Amino acid sequence: MKCIKSLVLGAALAASAIVPAWADQFIALPSYRVGPYAAGGSGFYGGVIDYFNLVNMNGGVNGVKISWEECETEYNPSRGVECYERLKTKNGGATMVEPLSTGIAYGILDRLPQDKIPMTMLGYGRSDAANGKVFPYVFPLITSYWNQAAGMIKYLGDKSGGMDKLKGKKIVHLYHDSAFGKEPLPVLEALSKQYGFDLIKIAVPPPGSEQQSQWLQIRQANPDYVILWGWGVMNSVAIKTAQRNGFPREKMLGVWWAGSEEDTVPAGDAAKGYSAMTFNTPGNYPVMEEIHKKLYDAGKGNLADRNRVGSVYHMRGVTAAILWVEAMRTAQEKFGKGKPVTGEQLRWGLEHLNVDEAREKAIGAYGMLPVVKTSCEDHEGSGAVKVQQWDGKKWNAITPNWVVGDKALTRKLLEESSNAYAAEKKITPACAK
Repeated sequence: MKCIKSLVLGAALAASAIVPAWADQFIALPSYRVGPYAAGGSGFYGGVIDYFNLVNMNGGVNGVKISWEECETEYNPSRGVECYERLKTKNGGATMVEPLSTGIAYGILDRLPQDKIPMTMLGYGRSDAANGKVFPYVFPLITSYWNQAAGMIKYLGDKSGGMDKLKGKKIVHLYHDSAFGKEPLPVLEALSKQYGFDLIKIAVPPPGSEQQSQWLQIRQANPDYVILWGWGVMNSVAIKTAQRNGFPREKMLGVWWAGSEEDTVPAGDAAKGYSAMTFNTPGNYPVMEEIHKKLYDAGKGNLADRNRVGSVYHMRGVTAAILWVEAMRTAQEKFGKGKPVTGEQLRWGLEHLNVDEAREKAIGAYGMLPVVKTSCEDHEGSGAVKVQQWDGKKWNAITPNWVVGDKALTRKLLEESSNAYAAEKKITPACAK
């Protein structure tokens, strides 16, 4: 299995000869840059590494440099577990992991408490992991799939003239036939009963390069809206097949993994007017300008194609790294400034995040992401989403404010689900110290 070692820049490289590697803050990155989902993986991890390098160039986290190692998973769950096992003991021990894969996340989830390594699932994964009393080492930061699904229905209700106007409407859930695609079903089914819309579930076998039979079903059903819960090549194929079948893209709403330039550009003119969810607001931000200037102008950027800097996936990776670095700062405030923190201590930092508007401004990312404030009871920290639309050249936010769906419903569902998991695994729910 191919592993790629990424070390800190400049002085840190020279210092590695005399300072043990674990004097850095080591992060495990089981990533994927090849295979059918390479566009998402390369963009996301490219953004992560760009922000890490920027932080290191600016002196680190209170002087502590960040180091990392990638291990190629190809988005394959078994390879992902192998990568986790390979990376977790490197450089004195990994202090955090982010696999960017629901399947891989499920595969390593039960190992985390024993290994004392926190895992983030930024906008994906097991939604009930927001209950930190049951999942102390798992953080579905910003917004889970369940809150995204609730936000989708809230947006479609508002678009229809009010939530009561959803009664009698048909909404197709066109989904990647995997744990990822099935994750929002409990919320969509509950909201279907609550508001009286007909939920039509249509699965697409991965990778989704052929969808003619699914779109024949959609044409026969004649739905009011299609939720595209896709990933990789499935998305552009869905958009192009919708056009061929005469289904308006304005009536399609994608999950945020179906809302990148890599999804719309290959679809050409068919993508114009298509909308998707996001937890980043498209636009220019000081932090992104700094990445351009300090890294890419100097030939030190992680992405081979500079045009991808500031793209949806790249910005999402930068956002993830911002939250991780803020968790490192928070942990250092409690456990000692200027020293690397352990995985257990970084877990505490992730559980006590408070990235408010003032902090976003200081970072240079004001408005790029919602305010995030975590706690033992809430490992998500926000639940807010936005909707963006493709104009043929770029994404534009079409909801000026952050959208929040029925959080009372999602909280009820996550309590029920996480408590059932706790009973099955014989876990006594409690806040970690």
